[in-house]
Amino acid sequence: MEAVFIDSIQNSLRNFMYRNAIFMCERLCAEFPSEVHLQLLADCYLRNNQAYAAYHILKGTQMAQSRYLFALSCFQMDLFNEAETALCPANEPASEIPNGAAGHYLLGLIYRYTDRRKSAIRHFRQALSLDALFWAAYEELCMLGSAEDAAVVFSEAAALSIQKQQQQQQHGHASQNFMTSSEDRIAAAARTVEDVSPRQLRTMQSNNVRDMTHGAVASGGIVNQPPNGGPPNLSFYSTPSPIVAQQLSGVAPPPLCRNVQPNLATVSSDSSPKSTVNAAIQAPRRKFVDEGKLRKISGRLFSDSGPRRSTRLAAETGASANANAATLMGNGTTHSTKYLGSSKSSSVALRAVTLRRGQAWASESFEEGIRYEAFDDSRSNLAAIASTSSPSGDVRSDSEGMTTIPGRSNIEDSRVHGGASDIFGLLRVLGEGYRLSWMYRCQDALDIYRKLPHKHYNTGWVLSQVGKAYFELIDYLEADRAFSLARRVSPYSLEGMDVYSTVLYHLKEDMKLSYLAQELVSTDRLAPQTWCAMGNCYSLQKDHDTALKNFQRAVQLNSRFAYAHTLCGHEYVALEDFENGIKSYQNALRADSRHYNAWYGLGMVYLRQEKFEFSEHHFRMAFQINPRSSVIMSYLGTALHALKRNEEALMMMEKAILADKKNPLPMYQKAIILVDMENLDEGLDVLEDLKEYAPRECSVYALMGKIYKRRNMYDKAMLHFGLALDLKPSAADVATIKAAIEKLHVPDELDDSL
Repeated sequence: MEAVFIDSIQNSLRNFMYRNAIFMCERLCAEFPSEVHLQLLADCYLRNNQAYAAYHILKGTQMAQSRYLFALSCFQMDLFNEAETALCPANEPASEIPNGAAGHYLLGLIYRYTDRRKSAIRHFRQALSLDALFWAAYEELCMLGSAEDAAVVFSEAAALSIQKQQQQQQHGHASQNFMTSSEDRIAAAARTVEDVSPRQLRTMQSNNVRDMTHGAVASGGIVNQPPNGGPPNLSFYSTPSPIVAQQLSGVAPPPLCRNVQPNLATVSSDSSPKSTVNAAIQAPRRKFVDEGKLRKISGRLFSDSGPRRSTRLAAETGASANANAATLMGNGTTHSTKYLGSSKSSSVALRAVTLRRGQAWASESFEEGIRYEAFDDSRSNLAAIASTSSPSGDVRSDSEGMTTIPGRSNIEDSRVHGGASDIFGLLRVLGEGYRLSWMYRCQDALDIYRKLPHKHYNTGWVLSQVGKAYFELIDYLEADRAFSLARRVSPYSLEGMDVYSTVLYHLKEDMKLSYLAQELVSTDRLAPQTWCAMGNCYSLQKDHDTALKNFQRAVQLNSRFAYAHTLCGHEYVALEDFENGIKSYQNALRADSRHYNAWYGLGMVYLRQEKFEFSEHHFRMAFQINPRSSVIMSYLGTALHALKRNEEALMMMEKAILADKKNPLPMYQKAIILVDMENLDEGLDVLEDLKEYAPRECSVYALMGKIYKRRNMYDKAMLHFGLALDLKPSAADVATIKAAIEKLHVPDELDDSL
């Protein structure tokens, strides 16, 4: 009954029928209460997204698997302290973390979200050391900025360890299956023999010998009735003979031997079949023999088996030699028999025929009615070669029939090694590209991704990573192209769609952004990426209140989604609600301390509030995380300039210009710093270069007008002020420019707002 329940539950889980699995598992726990069954019930609830149910079921349990499932349910409910206690009990500091790599990974996530970075890194690395294919742990290390080179993590040594694990598992399963099947067959034979009297046994032995001597061939199945007229043993295919029961079973027996005598391997041609059989019957109790000796003996006595559903017999010495040959068949597959002897309670009961060289014979399988044919020696040699080179599907494994195929284990080992090497070679490329992306070495990451084969490069995940890299490089057109390909390849995937919506926001592609948002809503309304896209769509339309509501919805769906918190902060700042904006940025940093966008947002808020020390600190934190962002460098230089640290500010602007020569912001800020340092000529040169990159930027011409005014070149100053007004600046800039024109001939008057 218990087995029926468990089988039904597992079948329901395999078919994603979680309600049925929960119902049946509750019946199981009621009928057979145990902690193992509670684990299964908690597993059903967790799969059904009911972590609270698993929490109450497993609270107070002590088994390792129970503690892991309880910790997982606590983690999903944001009960980090209880989850940590379940994985690392306070009263057992030396206890092993349950579930190996998975347990360490879960504990690393708990430490990460409770702002214990070093402990999180240690457990993620421990998870990778236990399972070199634990990609999620490597992802977390990359996000924390502490990942080692992918060539070190996914090295050839890791591939060899995986290969050894696979080989150990295969050999373990093979030996386990062999021992289990052998014990089952021996026990079954023993149970059958216990029901047979010695007189019946002698009668059956004499009948079997007589059948072999006269070469009796029957077309139907053998049913030997006991001498006393009792009913046959129906549990073994309606025959009381233990040996026949073994022959007719679905699995071929293992290679057993009964202390084979030396002269058994060299049977003379004139020895009678009866004497040979009697010698085998009188052999002592059977035991296992060495496999090498077994092949040697069987090679002298019997021919190798051919391909599936055919039996190849070689008749070398006529009828006397063939009387010793037995062909063992199971599940439609034949093998050269290695069953050389029998105990007192068993006898050779195989149906045999006497063959001459080249003479064909035919018999039928008792269970399947399959016809077998024999042929001459030359064909038997070809069959032996074919059996050696036949695929694994056509020859039984060593655990079933102990048919040893030369070189097969070496081929399998080479396949495992080759497969592991290929997998780790692929992971080295993917891992290195991902690591460089999180180090914001985006151009290097793109170069790595280009090394991937086309079938892996043109997948949704890789194309999304490529799009993110272009986004960080502020190449929005290429980012749009990469994300569009990702959508075409994997329209169901939401990976990177929040970033894609921001790309379309910067490109001001309102139609494409609206279409993307609608597609994501139809794909998954409960994904935070969907509501980030909706929020960006409304933000592009300057509807900041509605955009804020959408971003808050994303936060409700996943409170650990850092980018949603950051977008909320941007909308609060746009509404000039700086207090809530600061809170949103801080929430983003609680979710991900390396989310540089939140550090940048805090720096911008403090810069607008003229809290320059705070602004410089937060910009520097963002710069330490992403040292290649030209925008972050520009605003860090602006904060340094506001703190009158002009030399440092000028150096930072130089770095920003080198990082992105197409970005006009650092060049403009550099010109302002040079003007404040009274380097008017250098400032003019910088602005002349800037006009080529931003020919329609009114602030550039306004600043040039101010410089010409300070050099008493009023005509040129008036010309540039007029050009600035022609570019239709904002109302505030128009007022500032007109005020500067009115004070054009006033000496030593400089409008700092320009």
